[in-house]
Amino acid sequence: MRRELAFQFSRVTEAAALAGFKWLGRGDKNIADQAAVEAMRIMLNKTDIAGEIVIGEGEIDDAPMLYIGEKVGFGSDEVDIAVDPIEGTRMTAMGQANAVAVLAAGEKGCFLRAPDMYMEKLVVGPGARGRIDLSKPLAENLRAVARALGKPLSELTVVTLAKPRHDQAIAQMQALGCRVFALPDGDVAASILTSMPSNQVDMMYCVGGAPEGVISAAVIRALGGDMQARLVLRHLAKDDTPENRSVGEQEQARCLAMGVTPGQILKLEDMVRSDNLVFSATGITKGDLLEGVRSDGYIAHTETLLVRGHSRTVRKIQSMHYVDRKDDELKNIII
Repeated sequence: MRRELAFQFSRVTEAAALAGFKWLGRGDKNIADQAAVEAMRIMLNKTDIAGEIVIGEGEIDDAPMLYIGEKVGFGSDEVDIAVDPIEGTRMTAMGQANAVAVLAAGEKGCFLRAPDMYMEKLVVGPGARGRIDLSKPLAENLRAVARALGKPLSELTVVTLAKPRHDQAIAQMQALGCRVFALPDGDVAASILTSMPSNQVDMMYCVGGAPEGVISAAVIRALGGDMQARLVLRHLAKDDTPENRSVGEQEQARCLAMGVTPGQILKLEDMVRSDNLVFSATGITKGDLLEGVRSDGYIAHTETLLVRGHSRTVRKIQSMHYVDRKDDELKNIII
């Protein structure tokens, strides 16, 4: 993938972040997400690629834009793209920390193709690479990571999501003495923190979204960390109600059509098959990973994390946007 494409992808997440920021704290996560999706799609179609969304907002029947299989861009370079226009829509709507706009782009065939469904994820940094095994109990993985890092369990920091489905895991980790941070949403940012030099997080464990899982796998591979995951049907991730079981049956059928198996353990190389990739994330709200959008009238400031997998180059880009000078198509969404 051409080096100059990396900066074009940073413009895509910047636009999505600016669009989401417009709806910050206004209580409607769907409108915020819709705005970010539209902005991201506009910018992707201005990018010199022949891109395909391989995991994103859902299937074509559920998502009018950035659906799985949608073609974007105007160029000839074939690129697979995984997107999450707002990771943390509820956090954006409620004005909470750690909301980001993210995407990963790789060469054709780079990313796992899977439905927009639940995924169990276990992520560690380079120091514990090769030491995790999702087929083993969580406690065994915690002990293995602690040994790899030369820490007692009492000094291990784990991030998860504050969801009822994680209550038992959180209690177990705390009973072992681990420090557990439970975030309302946002496991991509938490995953990245395991593999950044600051080393704020030793492990990320949760059951969250599959698009976020594939995006996390891309940046974790680029940063030299490790990850395992498995797709989880709705009625197994949440309450086993008739409605959730019906959704689970639909997910099972979609998985079959896409050639993936729910419950099968996916290693990092199963989810991301090449280092020839780019990851971009722009902060919407201030968080542990990135600053959020700051706006002063028609001037907005953004901070973007841009990672190239091939060279393992990590950049933080601080940009100033005169939003009234944007193209009309984008300006109508972000102002």
